[in-house]
Amino acid sequence: MNRVIKVARMQLINKWTFLGIPMVILLGSTLLTFAIWAMLPPGAREGTLYSGSGQAVMWYFLALGIQSLTYTFPFSQAMSVSRRTFYLGTLGLFAAIAMAYSILYYLLGLVEKATGGWGFNGQLFALDWIAGNHPVIQVLFYFVAMVLLFMIGFWGATVYLRWKATGLLVAGIGVAALLLGVLAAVGLNDAWPQVGAWFAAMQVLGLSIVLGLVCVALAGGSYLTLRRATT
Repeated sequence: MNRVIKVARMQLINKWTFLGIPMVILLGSTLLTFAIWAMLPPGAREGTLYSGSGQAVMWYFLALGIQSLTYTFPFSQAMSVSRRTFYLGTLGLFAAIAMAYSILYYLLGLVEKATGGWGFNGQLFALDWIAGNHPVIQVLFYFVAMVLLFMIGFWGATVYLRWKATGLLVAGIGVAALLLGVLAAVGLNDAWPQVGAWFAAMQVLGLSIVLGLVCVALAGGSYLTLRRATT
């Protein structure tokens, strides 16, 4: 456990990349949204204003997944850190960061509702589909979404380390072909109404569970690939 914690501390050597930039993205996207709302003519402010910019920091987790491997994995191998320890320390750190931001998102949603949508009747963090659920479910959804994006980036980086650009290209084509096959199967069976009804009926908790299973699959694939990755 002590070595796992040391890996987490090693990742945080570059605190700006892993802690500073996400906060800048969150603050910058929020202020930019406020500025845009403030410049809207009075007629355009009628009703509720919506924005997805508050989730901009989530997409940075995709980049963090890549950087957490490419920046520090070669150094960890030079320090004789096992791949298992590196994997556990890295995922543990970013799970903690994702949980912290998930709680922050929930708290910002409370502030948003208490201030009448930041004074603009806007929805930036407390989106109706999410904010109408129990606090634990809201935090869980944000957490799973952030971890999923991180794992996509981390898995892509492990594929690149193991098989280089060719392997990453083949993996990308394979994923695209799989998605295309699923879409073709749905279309050939005229199942779009059923698929649409399934998505419409899916609640936040159900979606969180589905995305969580994808996270587990990516985590397992990343570890198996990392075991044979070279620097």
